[in-house]
Amino acid sequence: MDATILPGPGIKARPPRARTDGERHSIQSVDRALFLLETIAEVGGEATLTDLSVRTGLNISTCHHLLATLIQRGFVAKVPGRRLYALGARILYLGHACLQVDLPRRAQPYMETVNAVTGETVHLAVLQGDRVVTLARREASHPVRVDSGRIGKVDSPHATSVGKAIMAWLPEAEIQRMVAHGMKRFTEKTITDYETLLEDLRHVRRNGYAMDREEFLTGVICVGAAIRDQAGTVIGAISASTPTMRATEQHLGDMRREILAAARGLSAEFGAPVAQATDQPQAIAG
Repeated sequence: MDATILPGPGIKARPPRARTDGERHSIQSVDRALFLLETIAEVGGEATLTDLSVRTGLNISTCHHLLATLIQRGFVAKVPGRRLYALGARILYLGHACLQVDLPRRAQPYMETVNAVTGETVHLAVLQGDRVVTLARREASHPVRVDSGRIGKVDSPHATSVGKAIMAWLPEAEIQRMVAHGMKRFTEKTITDYETLLEDLRHVRRNGYAMDREEFLTGVICVGAAIRDQAGTVIGAISASTPTMRATEQHLGDMRREILAAARGLSAEFGAPVAQATDQPQAIAG
């Protein structure tokens, strides 16, 4: 027999969501599980079992079983020391995946602008798990151009501007995972010492952009900056690459300006507040 729950102060009960004609063939348990996730999100990201039961109109037992399954899959998590259920990390993973599908389309005009103004090769990369992956590339218009990486996995985030632009804003535990297989030397200027890398990432945070000064390819300099979403989380980075023969201070200044403008514009499109898109927060201690 279903338990009857009376609404507590400030909690509005609502009847179970009615199915529309188009939902006749939907699976009820899936529908209810998604309804629970939506409800947790609506109340600020965490709620008690009783609160969820009242708000969804589902009985306690049903809620408990659905939540247990969602916990197993990582979509919900129990808050330690409190009788609360919160949205799980898997939600963030799907959210980032969704953003990354839309990112190349939104980034195209920004990449074209950077390419047109600087004449240099432009890359767009994202963070997928503990990997940096290049999603799009716009070739330089100059006769002499650089080959600074293809579309796909970046095996050297410690030696690239997109990799460092992303890593600079991650918790140190995530940085350690990204370089867990070692920091391969590509040129005599590649950073291969972990503490030196952390110091370089602190400079990235202070400056708002990352530099690859012939660390991945001899004769190539790159400038990269992070792209953020509405929560301020880094979802990717955009960069421009130039051969050292064109790397005058004026040209590098133009590249920095255009890359930062593109990163701010893209961040704003994904909901990042202006303050977060321009004044990047600290992530690594020091």
